Amino acid sequence: MLSVALAGKPNAGKSTFYKAATMADVDVGNYPFTTIDANRGVSHVRTRCPCLDLEKRCDNDNCHDGKRYVPVELLDVAGLVPGAHEGRGLGNQFLDELTNADVILNVVDASGGTNEEGEPVEVGSYDPVEDVHFIEEEMDLWLAGIIEGNWETMIRQGRSPEFDFEEALTEMLTGVGASEHDVMAVLRELDYSTDPGSWDDDDREELARLLRERTKPIVVVANKADIAPDENIERLEEAAGHVIPCTAEGELALRQAVEAGVINYDPGDEDFEITGDISGAQEEGLNRIRDVMGEWGGTGVQQSLDESIYDLLDRITVYPVQNETRWTDGQGNVLPDAFLLAENATPKDLAFAVHSDIGEGYLHAVDAREKRRIGEDHELDEGDVVKIVSTAS
Repeated sequence: MLSVALAGKPNAGKSTFYKAATMADVDVGNYPFTTIDANRGVSHVRTRCPCLDLEKRCDNDNCHDGKRYVPVELLDVAGLVPGAHEGRGLGNQFLDELTNADVILNVVDASGGTNEEGEPVEVGSYDPVEDVHFIEEEMDLWLAGIIEGNWETMIRQGRSPEFDFEEALTEMLTGVGASEHDVMAVLRELDYSTDPGSWDDDDREELARLLRERTKPIVVVANKADIAPDENIERLEEAAGHVIPCTAEGELALRQAVEAGVINYDPGDEDFEITGDISGAQEEGLNRIRDVMGEWGGTGVQQSLDESIYDLLDRITVYPVQNETRWTDGQGNVLPDAFLLAENATPKDLAFAVHSDIGEGYLHAVDAREKRRIGEDHELDEGDVVKIVSTAS
C-alpha cells in the first residue's frame, strides 16, 4: 500500500485533515503539538471505476456508483518547528516517521492565523509563504545530517581496495527509504568523486536535497483556505508553483453529515445534496462549505490525495480478474481488487503486485476489455482490466 504523510508546522490542520480523510478518532485541538505520536490509518484515492463500462455497477464496497476508491496509507506526523532537524520539538523523531512515506502533503495554514511555532495569532498576521519551503529545508538538513554522521565510516571503508563507493552509499541510504535505483539516478545528476574523503558539506547537502526530491516529493496543501485572505492563496501559488486550496474542517463536517444521514456526498464531489432534517444554523454552515467548494472545485482533501498519487507519483489503477468475460474473481465478485502501479507497469508487474508466486509463475495476460492476449512488455493504462495466467493458483 502506498503511503502518504501529512507534514507541516503545529496547528496547521494536519490532524483535522487526517480525521476527515480516514474518519479515525484522533484528537484535534487549536494548540501546538495536539499530536505527539504519529497516527496511521487508511484513506483512499478516487478514480473512475471500469464498472461504468458494464451494464450495471459492481457491488464492491470501494465503489460508489462508479466512483472507485483505492486504499492508501495516511500518516499524520506531529508538527515540525524550525530547527526540527537538530531535534528541536522532538523533530528528529518526527522526521524519522517520514522515512517510509512515498509522498508528503505539506499542510500550510493559508489563513496566516498561526506563527512559525504553530501558536494562534490574528488571521492574516503571519505570512504563510514562509511555510512553503520550510518542510523541504528541514528534511534536506535532517537527511544531510544522517549522511554526514555516517561519512566517517565511508571514509574508513574507502581505504580498502575492495571498496565500492556506489554500493556503500546505497547501503547507507536504504535506511532512509532510498532504493539502489534512486541512489544511481541521483549520482547521475552529480559531478561526484568516488573518494569519500574529497566530499565537503556542500556536496553532502546537495546529495541530500536531490535524494529528498526524488524519494519524498511534496504537494503543498493550502489549508484553511475558507478563511484565508484571497491574496494569500495567490502568493502561495506564486511561491510553490502549484498549491491545492483546502478546507479540512469543511470536509470533516461533510463526512460527519453523511454519517448522520442528512446529506448525500462522496469524497471528491464538487457539491452535495441535503437529504435530511437540519436546523437553520446547520444549513447556513453547509452552505458556507458549498460556496467554498464552488470556488475551488471541492474541499481539497480528496484532491490533495489524488494529485499526490496519480500526478506526482504517476500511478495508474489496474484491476486483475480471473474471468475476462465477466470481469470477476473465482467467487463471482465483479472487479474485486484495484492496484496502484507505476505508469509504465507491465502485466508481469501486476502479477507480482497480486502475489509473488503468481509473478514467478507468470505465463501470459489477457486484456479483458479487448479479449486478447497481451505481451509481457505491454504497458498498462489507467483503468485496464487484466486476467493473469500463471502456474500458481
